[in-house]
Amino acid sequence: MQAPYIRVVAVLTGIALGLVAYHIQIDNLGSTSFRATLTVVSAWAFLAAGIATWSRRPGNRLGPLMVAAGFALLARQLRYSHDSLAFTTFFALGEVGYALVAHSALAYPSGRVIDRAGRLFLMCMYATVLAFPLATLLVHDSGDTLRYFDPVPRESLLLVSGRTDLAGFLQDAYAVASACLAAAFIGLVARRLWQATPRARRILAPLLLATVVAALWAFYSSVVVFTTRPPRLLVENVFWWQIVALTALPITLFAGLVRARLAHASIGDLVLKLENTPPRGIRDALARALGDPTLDVAFWLPERREFVDGDGRTVTVPPDGHERAVTQLEQGGEPLAALVHDPTLRDEPQLLEAACAAARLALENGRLHAEVQAQLAKVKDSRARLVAAADEQRRRIERDLHDGAQQRLVALALELKSAERGLGRNADHDVEQILAAAAQEVQIAVEELRELASGIHPGILTQGGLAFALDALATKAPVPVTVNAELERLQPEIEATAYFVAAEALTNIAKHSQAAKASIKASLESGKLVIEVADDGIGGAVVAGGSGLRGLADRVEARGGRLRIDSPPGGGTCVVGEIPCES
Repeated sequence: MQAPYIRVVAVLTGIALGLVAYHIQIDNLGSTSFRATLTVVSAWAFLAAGIATWSRRPGNRLGPLMVAAGFALLARQLRYSHDSLAFTTFFALGEVGYALVAHSALAYPSGRVIDRAGRLFLMCMYATVLAFPLATLLVHDSGDTLRYFDPVPRESLLLVSGRTDLAGFLQDAYAVASACLAAAFIGLVARRLWQATPRARRILAPLLLATVVAALWAFYSSVVVFTTRPPRLLVENVFWWQIVALTALPITLFAGLVRARLAHASIGDLVLKLENTPPRGIRDALARALGDPTLDVAFWLPERREFVDGDGRTVTVPPDGHERAVTQLEQGGEPLAALVHDPTLRDEPQLLEAACAAARLALENGRLHAEVQAQLAKVKDSRARLVAAADEQRRRIERDLHDGAQQRLVALALELKSAERGLGRNADHDVEQILAAAAQEVQIAVEELRELASGIHPGILTQGGLAFALDALATKAPVPVTVNAELERLQPEIEATAYFVAAEALTNIAKHSQAAKASIKASLESGKLVIEVADDGIGGAVVAGGSGLRGLADRVEARGGRLRIDSPPGGGTCVVGEIPCES
């Protein structure tokens, strides 16, 4: 028989069984019409929610479990029948309904109980609700009355030996065991909620209502064991609260499916949102649509054969498991992206597939953006490496000039002076003049070489730091320069970049500005070294052209910073370099 017909039969059978249970409640127990109606309605609630769940998710076991719980709660009322066969059958199986209620709660929302402790609990509970009633039927004499029953004698068809005391003991023991099971159930739900992810915790919220049912059952079972005649007020209140909780529980369980349906409806809005969402906002849009704030998106770059984030940085996609789930998306048979999300989304595959389909075009654009960002990052790294290599080459040349050619020229100058002194007064005047002139030229060459080496990479920058190097620059400038740079030592490449910004700016001042004075200011602001060189000249400086500022801009940008020029005609020039750094 096909599933739709099975569900129709289940509805009709449930209605008929509910009407029978209603009449047994009134005729055999003397219940009021209102009380009998609520008893049947609480069972019908499980039946209706189960059939709706079964229709919505045919592959999920939660629907059939709830349907079985509804039938078991209705059939439980038949144990109050005066017919011996009906009494024996449904007294033996009547408590299974509560086990199915607990089973449905623990299996929510996937329909499976995967926790080992949960499976062990259910085994104990099913064994308890079957063993104790069956054992009671073996010793129940038709002359005895059972707890919760009317005084009409009922005959057990399984009677072996009538033992009134043993039957009473078994009922009391069952009540205590029920209380222990209810406490264990509450503990399982509490642990599950504690260990759940934020998204799973929201989904599992209906289980809190299930704990109310269990707590009331445990409380009532404990009271009736240790109290000869429980207060009528207690009995009535516990009954009504339990009926309300049992009725609300299947409704709240089914509400999770309604929430999923609303989430499906939001996928249409997701398509519209993604049209105006920048690539970096794709993750946030998907996270909101799927209700998973922990969701991450990784884009696949075919050329690099690796996953990257929205900024082009390499990321490691975790393996698909219990803690994090991974959904791979493909485009034309090639990997497109990977969604790393909460494992509970596996239980809503249609929602996940719809969201992925809606976001596919945006994810393709996001991958292109990530690829551009990755290429840009590689270019930035390459520029930084080139600048670092150039600086290192400058330092090497400066060392070679200082330790090689400069030292040889100094030694040559000393030898010439020594030769001049060795000739004494008997020296030929022309030779003496030639030696003196040669010594002077060598000294001039040494000074020029020292200046050249300092221009390539100033030794004072390496030895004393940026503040000392800026003071040295100011003393050599053709115009008065004030320096404000109280800094601790920074990374060598950062200091070198700032130094050359100041040096080139002062060179431009000397060549083009016609300034009367200038100033240099260096400070740390929000994790950046800000170097500012200003003058009172004629202005008009631009980055383009032959001023050398273009090369400085490239150097600063290679360090992840920027160079700003403020130079209105007639208003002086202010060159500002902002260089990210670590102090």
